[in-house]
Amino acid sequence: MSDPSRPSGPLRPAPVEVELREVHDSDLPVFFRQTNDPESALMAAFTHKDPTDRDAFDAHWKRVRASSAVNRTILVDGDVVGHAAVYGEPGEREVTYWIDRAYWGRGIATAALRALLVVVPERPLYGRAAADNAGSLRVLEKCGFVATGRERGFANARGAEIDEVVLVLRG
Repeated sequence: MSDPSRPSGPLRPAPVEVELREVHDSDLPVFFRQTNDPESALMAAFTHKDPTDRDAFDAHWKRVRASSAVNRTILVDGDVVGHAAVYGEPGEREVTYWIDRAYWGRGIATAALRALLVVVPERPLYGRAAADNAGSLRVLEKCGFVATGRERGFANARGAEIDEVVLVLRG
């Protein structure tokens, strides 16, 4: 017999406290591990050509950290669970984020992106996601991004050209 005081349906995880901070050198090994998760890479689709190349990874992050990009480490309960950034030329800047697969489905990407949008108030900002990445598309939509078109691009993680959705966040 069911308990009428308990809600029916799937249980939602308790809300988590998401914090953004500057990227530390000690975060990079965690990011490297996270981006080498095969399932995460397939979902993200648009990854580096060889995500297992640690020298290329380190060189990439050296360039990123020296650029005008705004990069933040995402923390939950003090644990590094991913990173988020805004990069590119003014008027064409894009958002990007990566969440450790163990933390998917908890609202962390949405909370982190919302926090990043406070840090970077300029608009417009753009976002892109593989057309079949419903989770990432939903995160962008929850943060106010609106789909404006579709493009095709080569997805290194899938070894093929795929559809991606282009979204924009205005004023």
